[in-house]
Amino acid sequence: MNIGKLNWDDLEQIINRYKSVKRDEVIIRNGIGEDCSVIDFGEEECVLSTDPITGTTKNMGKLAVHINCNDIASCGVEPLGIMVTILAPPNVELDDISSIMKEIDEETQKLNIEILGGHTEITDAVNRMVVSCTVIGKGKRGKAVATSGAKDGDDIIVTKDLALEGTGIIINEYKEKLQNILGEEELLEGRTYIEHISVVKEGIICGNFGVNSMHDITEGGVLGALWEMAEASELGFKVYESIMPITNLTKKICNTLNIDALRLISSGSMLITTNRGKELVELLKNNGIKATIIGKITDSKGILVSNHEEVEVMPPKRDELFNIK
Repeated sequence: MNIGKLNWDDLEQIINRYKSVKRDEVIIRNGIGEDCSVIDFGEEECVLSTDPITGTTKNMGKLAVHINCNDIASCGVEPLGIMVTILAPPNVELDDISSIMKEIDEETQKLNIEILGGHTEITDAVNRMVVSCTVIGKGKRGKAVATSGAKDGDDIIVTKDLALEGTGIIINEYKEKLQNILGEEELLEGRTYIEHISVVKEGIICGNFGVNSMHDITEGGVLGALWEMAEASELGFKVYESIMPITNLTKKICNTLNIDALRLISSGSMLITTNRGKELVELLKNNGIKATIIGKITDSKGILVSNHEEVEVMPPKRDELFNIK
């Protein structure tokens, strides 16, 4: 099988096949595009999400915290605790594990979330370190935002610049491919992108604002996230490549490696839909968060307008990170 996320046809079959128990307390449950489950706890809701780090060996602790907290933030609530599982191969050093936990501790301090527990194991079942985290958040009952909540006619908004995470990972993991392409200033710029991958701030702002749907943009990039949101909402979209916010550095790297920035892992950007797009963009900008309207939710299929041509967006396969040769 190909490296990366399971393709969506196979994943959907597995999800639908093994759903024997459905509890009344579960308000939002697993499904295509839904990264969180929401559980009714009376006056409050419990929000849960889990994800591993597998696409890089650098900044694993930092990424593990933020990609999971970003999922919680995409429901419009604040993360409060994290559980950490580390599976390490036999050749690992104790300092390697300690370094990951140091990163996790530093990032949880920034977000004011507690390390609740977890599991650490040395095993020959893996040939390199795997870090997987589960994050818990809470919010007022009935306030959680679902990926599936998009409405026909909504403005589609993305925050910050796309592919920040992917650019940072490529610079760390494939620097030999870029050493004759990028100058020292560009390398330094790219390494800073990893510091901007949290979307907790905008998630909470959007939750309080009252958006219709949110989805953090991870594997598969913005086109993958759009397809997931549209699929979950049983709608379509029309977006424009010419106004997608992508830095010149990311464009340069993607052109050099012949990969598509719109399908590159993009933690650091939140995908949002609302019928008050301009108002929300202004609110986010007033809070120091760049935001761009890239198109509209429609009642038909997903369309990317590229070079004045309309191209149907197909289900995401694997992230462009895994297509680098």
